[in-house]
Amino acid sequence: MRLVLVGPPGAGKGTQAEFIAEHFRIPKISTGDIFRANVSGGTELGRAAKKYMDAGDLVPDEVTNAMVRDRLAEADAVDGFLLDGFPRNVAQAAVLDGILDAIGSTLSVVLDLDVDHDEVVRRLSGRRTCKNCGHVWHLEFDPPSTENVCDKCGGELYHRDDDHPETVRHRLEVYAEQTAPLVEFYAERAQLVVINALGTVEDVTERAIDTLTPFAG
Repeated sequence: MRLVLVGPPGAGKGTQAEFIAEHFRIPKISTGDIFRANVSGGTELGRAAKKYMDAGDLVPDEVTNAMVRDRLAEADAVDGFLLDGFPRNVAQAAVLDGILDAIGSTLSVVLDLDVDHDEVVRRLSGRRTCKNCGHVWHLEFDPPSTENVCDKCGGELYHRDDDHPETVRHRLEVYAEQTAPLVEFYAERAQLVVINALGTVEDVTERAIDTLTPFAG
């Protein structure tokens, strides 16, 4: 199965990607993982990306595209993969088509995790991150025993700027603006399936696997 996972911030893509990839025995490939591997490995692409990352700028599409192309050429991705974080726009989707076409392959399916914006704000704005160990707690779903203190290491918890409600709503606006055309692009090609991402992690995973199983060749 060659799968792309899309969904707004807070939809649970990272968590679901792990379970889905494990179930179908395919590698989970995220742009974050690719960036880190290239930077830590000191590759030419990693050095190029690091310049932008150190400056706080977005890594240009051409660098990201080249990293994805190299990653999909590795042996473990020959028989399938799950892509999380790529493509982010229609231009990158066209690049992915070209990468797969060059190896005589095509995309199997795109899974869209659908969750309403109010729920995303509720999920993300309740997160608190440990300054010491980085563990993320949630005031509603997974609260620490003592307010603002990490159960794991005793570190101080803080509210990341990215998790403030107004920032989350802005991130959702940006996501909708950039990704709506991508979702439409795959829907028009009958490659898109949508599942409700509300409920427990286990419920959403079961929903995803049931929906994707027909596409596993």
